[in-house]
Parts: sequence; structure tokens; C-alpha cells
Amino acid sequence: MIGASGAIGSAAVQLLKCRGARVTAVCGPDGVDRMPGLGADGVIDHTTQDFTQDFTQDFTQDEDGYDAVLDAVGASSWSRCRRLLRPGGVYASGEPGRFAQNLLLAALTPLARGRKVMFPFPSIDQQMVEHLRDLLASGQFQPLLDRQYPLEEIVDAYRYVESGRKLGNVVISIRS
Repeated sequence: MIGASGAIGSAAVQLLKCRGARVTAVCGPDGVDRMPGLGADGVIDHTTQDFTQDFTQDFTQDEDGYDAVLDAVGASSWSRCRRLLRPGGVYASGEPGRFAQNLLLAALTPLARGRKVMFPFPSIDQQMVEHLRDLLASGQFQPLLDRQYPLEEIVDAYRYVESGRKLGNVVISIRS
């Protein structure tokens, strides 16, 4: 899970663990200590280790690679991650990639019957909302909250988010 300490990544780590997956979290140094608490089985600090080169040191993956590489922040590419995948493995990114390559690759790679690129299109329906509600109520899912700002300080909140230093979510409070 690339970008594991962000809003999407921290949620994905927890949701994948709820489904029984073994998860390796790739994040910056500020998130390393938080990842085990979210359920990550292994953590790679991308500032000290290139996960695409040093992945054999990761104790959560099997010798023949990962079933999936999920990039929540668009920090990698299909060409960098392809060799990390098992045959039939999936690379998914929420970013279209350079020259929108992930969109094109998502259409073409299934034809090759090997490793695939997926461009996720989330669907939210009543069943998904109820599932998330149940996970929240049981404590299996806890959104990672970094900071809270009042609405009057939304510019400061935006600047903080854009700084790239946030972990998880930044909340804007609206007082009525």
C-alpha cells in the first residue's frame, strides 16, 4: 500500500486487514510508527528504502511477489511496480499516471492475461455504507485523524494538507 499514511491509504490498510489481507505499508518517516496500529504487517519508509528495489527484505510478501500493489498517491508507476507482482497480480492507482497511462493500461493489460493495471472507480451504495458503519461501531475501522481546524481557518488547513506532512485526515469543524 503506497501512500499508507494518507487519508485514503490509512483507510485502505484497515479495510484490507478487515478482509484478511497481509499488508505492507509504504509511507514517510512520520507514518512509520502509526502503521502497525492500523494493522500493517510490515512498513517501508520510502525516504530510506526504495520499495521497488528492496522489497525482498519485506517479511510480509512471499518469494514470488505481491498479489496487489495499491498506490493511493500516484507515487509509483506500472513500470516500477510490475516486477513486484505475482503472475495475475494487480497494480492499482487512484491517479491516471503520466500521460494518463494508467487509464490506457487498465484497458490493455487484461488482454495479456498476466499482471494487470486497474484504475479504481469506487461505488458507494447502501450496503457499503452499512458495512462501513458496522466496522466503525465495532472499532475495526478508525479513521486516522491528524488535525482539526475551525471553518474560519480553512485556508490554513488547506496549506497544511498541501504541505504533504499530514497523516490521515484533516477535519474542518463547522459550528452551528
